[in-house]
Amino acid sequence: MWPDVSDMNVLGFGYATPYLSPLRDQAERVIAVMPDHMGVLPWPAGMPGDQNLSTVALEDEIPLPDLSVNRILMIHGLEYTENARQLLREMWRVLSDGGRMIVVVPNRRSIWSRADHTPFGHGHPYSMEQLNRTLRRSMFTPVRETRALFFPPSRRRFWLSAAPAWERVGERWFSPLGGVAMVEAIKQIYGGEMVGEAQRRRSYVRVRATAPQAVRSPISE
Repeated sequence: MWPDVSDMNVLGFGYATPYLSPLRDQAERVIAVMPDHMGVLPWPAGMPGDQNLSTVALEDEIPLPDLSVNRILMIHGLEYTENARQLLREMWRVLSDGGRMIVVVPNRRSIWSRADHTPFGHGHPYSMEQLNRTLRRSMFTPVRETRALFFPPSRRRFWLSAAPAWERVGERWFSPLGGVAMVEAIKQIYGGEMVGEAQRRRSYVRVRATAPQAVRSPISE
């Protein structure tokens, strides 16, 4: 989907590090952000501590400036969040105008979403229609969709060795049954709704202590 990310800033959210490694040689900068409930691992492996490219953050407080990234890859992120709108609005904030985001979630119609021994068997699965609707409500415009992961959720070597053939056949003939749904969306200012959107930020107000005053009840009058 992204054959060229030259001179771009790329953000991976969730557990996206296995897919970010091939982009490091092209992109200007690559950063991996993992939500606090998931924890964080140093990445890339074997790099000195001062060159670590991963961090942990709250879903609604990504430590990046506005409009600072050109591409976002979200894997194992949306299905685990407790508030999808807040997460997507934060992605919208850090993504540059016209930037693109790929969201990968478990497909509600697949057997992978029912396999507890895989990461896709946990969290909230989506149908393709639900995923597109969720993105539009957060001011993203879906432009491309596809599915993948057609071979059965098995650790047996036979199925794993045949995975490429399963993918080719499944993509052509059994697309609705793919284990994951993937949507590429573009950030557009006019692409969504802002009605009822509340921005949540932690703040504190100093209150001066005062003596309580008697209040006359209007009923007694």
